[in-house]
Amino acid sequence: MTTETTAEPTFEPTFADLNLPAPLLAAVSELGYETPSPIQARIIPHLLAGSDVLGQAQTGTGKTAAFALPLLAHIDTSRPQVQVLVLAPTRELAQQVAEAFTRYGAHLPGLRVLAVYGGQGFGEQLKALRRGTQVVVGTPGRIMDHMRRSTLDLSGLSALVLDEADEMLRMGFIDDVEWILSESPPTRQLALFSATMPAPIKRIAQKHLKDPQEVSIKVRTTTAETIRQRYWRVGGVTKREALARILETTPHEGVLVFVRTKIETQQIADYLCAQGHAAAPLSGDIAQAQREQTVNRLKSGQLDLVVATDVAARGLDVERISHVINYDIPYDTEAYVHRIGRTGRAGRSGEAILFVAPREARMLQAIERATRQRIEEMPLPGVDAVNARRIERFRARLDAVFADTDNAESLALYQRVLEEYQEQNSLAPQAIGAALTLLLHGGEPLLLKPDREPPRPRKIRPDEPFSGSEQDSDRRPSRSRNPEPSAQWTGAEPDLESYRVEVGHALGVKAGNLVGAIANEASIDSKFIGRIKIHDDYSTVDLPVGMPKEILELLKRVRVGGQPLNISRLAGTATRNSSPRAPREVATDGTTRTFRPKVDTAPPPPGDTRPVARPSDRPKAGDKPKFDGKAKFDGKPRPAGKTAFASKTKAAGTAKSKTKAAATPKFASTTGKIGLAAPRKRKPESDGPPPSDDN
Repeated sequence: MTTETTAEPTFEPTFADLNLPAPLLAAVSELGYETPSPIQARIIPHLLAGSDVLGQAQTGTGKTAAFALPLLAHIDTSRPQVQVLVLAPTRELAQQVAEAFTRYGAHLPGLRVLAVYGGQGFGEQLKALRRGTQVVVGTPGRIMDHMRRSTLDLSGLSALVLDEADEMLRMGFIDDVEWILSESPPTRQLALFSATMPAPIKRIAQKHLKDPQEVSIKVRTTTAETIRQRYWRVGGVTKREALARILETTPHEGVLVFVRTKIETQQIADYLCAQGHAAAPLSGDIAQAQREQTVNRLKSGQLDLVVATDVAARGLDVERISHVINYDIPYDTEAYVHRIGRTGRAGRSGEAILFVAPREARMLQAIERATRQRIEEMPLPGVDAVNARRIERFRARLDAVFADTDNAESLALYQRVLEEYQEQNSLAPQAIGAALTLLLHGGEPLLLKPDREPPRPRKIRPDEPFSGSEQDSDRRPSRSRNPEPSAQWTGAEPDLESYRVEVGHALGVKAGNLVGAIANEASIDSKFIGRIKIHDDYSTVDLPVGMPKEILELLKRVRVGGQPLNISRLAGTATRNSSPRAPREVATDGTTRTFRPKVDTAPPPPGDTRPVARPSDRPKAGDKPKFDGKAKFDGKPRPAGKTAFASKTKAAGTAKSKTKAAATPKFASTTGKIGLAAPRKRKPESDGPPPSDDN
């Protein structure tokens, strides 16, 4: 066993220096990475050489890329067999690792990555496994289930990774891991990663690793005491709205906003400029001269907000930066430390704000462990606070006008004009002042409208940032006895048309992923997103008629599961007229579902003689088996396992409720919310069968 221990790398190689294939280098470059982290620089060469590896590193050090990149380099995408298997302790980590493989392998044609874990139906997993996939990431319990059922063939396995082995030990999965290792091909390459090395993990390493290369990374994770660190739990409003509210209500000087991609730097900077801020992007796509000009403007105070990627902001040293906002959570803890280190310099105090989506809870915990500091939760400024601040700023602008003696002559001229206008139209001075204010704001309202449904505050246990983030991956999440929908549909749906997006089951995409991406990036209220159908390699989603070209162009570039949506309108799709629509509910497990989905009535394919299930044929929750009052039919006992369900139907002649047609949504701007005029409550429609998977 060869051991390497390092606190800081003695050199800084680039990814190109690590002999990675061109498709992987292209993907890494698109993600904004230039130099590998210490663990990546040490691990990648060993895995590329085919050696077994024992890595000791904390979560958030970049170890996922350390094993994903070299293993992807060895994958034969023309062979639809499982070649790489990754074991992870929780479903959240399994999803994240699978997404990382997909991102890094974006330029490998034919690559398929599958995440399997408890709480997910076997059907979808079986379809993906039968279709063929080269990379499987899963939790031990579900991987064992598939292996015992012979639905997961590991005969072609070339590499196996144990990620966070000590966590699997803590959660009681170590026996499952041992069984999987013993049933896997002995010729496979093995990599084991663990933050600590308790005795059981050492025994596994000694038993299963063959002359491993041992790498231990100690990361510098100190943060300045002059920096106040807080996080906001994403929810209730879009991240862009939250960013705007924070900037409006928080006194600041220079602000650095960190995002993950180059395209986001431009998009967020444009959004902030539209909100009245002096903002500019900073990314590798911008010419060097323009980048230097942006930094100089930030230093001189001509510019207050810079939206940057990690690479572009490297080496940035501006004393007047008072806030660092992590709009996108970093991929590793080192990046977080480097980001917030841009503030709190030269004895000045600074503040770091982190946006954390629920599925990113593990990274927040990793940051807290690595920095050895508690990050406090911050409430999002409400509408009242934003409006109070806007009124305060408006009054300050008026005070400045009257205080400037150079304005005396101009004010006297305008006063005479307005006095004449007042006499001619018999208007109160206040009315004229209000009209001038309206002109000043260009038709944009001075104040925000109250939140229609303010988000309920959620209690957080003092010992963990997000409850349930370490939940056993092979058990279904607990459900409330009386679940309450987080959003209430109170009207009829608008005219919709169908669109196709190029992501599906193969990327582990769920309806909630698409709803979140479309709602956040296009600022479309999620209640106006209609039926979603997830297929293997693509999905369809119903959106309001008349989507602006600018929004569609934006959505084409939005990534879900590491792949662009490339949204396109389905030719020949008929728009649906206003009709009752069931509310969308956010379940306790974070997925999005519809109470009463609509039914596709497409005929069965030619040659298919199977009976088609109708609404009245399907059992409902609470129904009891009924044999029309008899235990026999046709004079013979009913076969075991065959029961007929009598559906409950309403009495004929039920009066139909009168409803008004829903108004078509109006697109006021490319970034504005889509809304409906005068929605009315409807009675819930009767239950129906789930939508078909047919096109």
